[in-house]
Amino acid sequence: MGTRSIGHRERLGRSGKWVVKVGSALVTDGGRGLDTDRIRGWTDQLAALRADGRGMTLVSSGAVAQGVQRMGWRSSPRELFKLQAAAAIGQSGLVHAYETAFQRHGLQTAQVLLTHDDLSDRRRYLNARTTLRTLLELGVVPVVNENDTVATDEFRFNDNDTLAALVTNLVEADLLVILTDQAGLFDADPRMHSDAALISEGRAGDPHLETLCGGGSSGRLGRGGMLAKVQAAAKAARSGAATVIASGQEPDVLRRLARGESLGTLLLPSREPMAARKQWLASQMQSRGRLWLDDGAVRVLRERGRSLLPVGVTRVEGGFHRGEIVTCLDRNGREVGRGLVNYDAREARVIQGASSDRIEQLLGYVDEPELIHRDNLVLT
Repeated sequence: MGTRSIGHRERLGRSGKWVVKVGSALVTDGGRGLDTDRIRGWTDQLAALRADGRGMTLVSSGAVAQGVQRMGWRSSPRELFKLQAAAAIGQSGLVHAYETAFQRHGLQTAQVLLTHDDLSDRRRYLNARTTLRTLLELGVVPVVNENDTVATDEFRFNDNDTLAALVTNLVEADLLVILTDQAGLFDADPRMHSDAALISEGRAGDPHLETLCGGGSSGRLGRGGMLAKVQAAAKAARSGAATVIASGQEPDVLRRLARGESLGTLLLPSREPMAARKQWLASQMQSRGRLWLDDGAVRVLRERGRSLLPVGVTRVEGGFHRGEIVTCLDRNGREVGRGLVNYDAREARVIQGASSDRIEQLLGYVDEPELIHRDNLVLT
């Protein structure tokens, strides 16, 4: 590893605000109940970093797995209502374990359960951000999980890696640490290739990294594989955060990362941090419609950072209302961006392909000359 990479790691190790995500397989020792020894080990490290002045937020999976273990089920159920019941049963035990461990260090914890709805509504998003930041200012360690008990399939996070990335955006953390049962990202599947090499450093959002993740298998108790972690790093990078994917089984892993030690895979942000409003827009997973764009419109959006005008739209899909999130696609169906639309679907179909000065003629009125203003548009 070169001096440039070591510099990155030392700087990030000293950074002031971290989000640490721990997966189900680690928390529950492969499904055999909560691994209280490991939980104490992580909380000892988190407490030490907190004592050094860092703001520490913990995102922990394990509620469903703990509920499954408590109920004596051999495997995680497939039915959503049973998964939600397992989450309700297991969440109390999971939080109690963390609370007990942190109290040994005189630290208060706060349970924070989030759903996609909490982040898709602008007001609730801001409330969640304010609450988390207040907890950190008070010296409290937030313990965050998805509210699996009430989340539906349509509005679930894909995995807690995604949730951890969005929490990283919320609190504007400097570093996201994803602890997993693997050493990091390899250039080939180490289970099949004995010569597979660990990738020490890369750029978050690099499409090549996703090709190294295989099918992204999630295992028996979790929902996220390595692909989800690489994608989470790209989301965390929206607010300027770097991500380290490392083994939670590595001794003293968090303190060693804080010392700048080269563990796992470091993925650095490749762009400047997005403004808070655009972070919120980029976090939206539920699009209400799709706008297909011609090549000229795609070029103007990507190269000039302009607004989307009706003239560049070739097709409108969906039944969206004004102010809802829509996805913009190029002619090959690849996502270009998403944003808040100024006209509803019926109006958009009427004015698609038309110049802005014809909107009033076509609709009988004009609200905005753009279908999506550039301030409400995030490129992907």
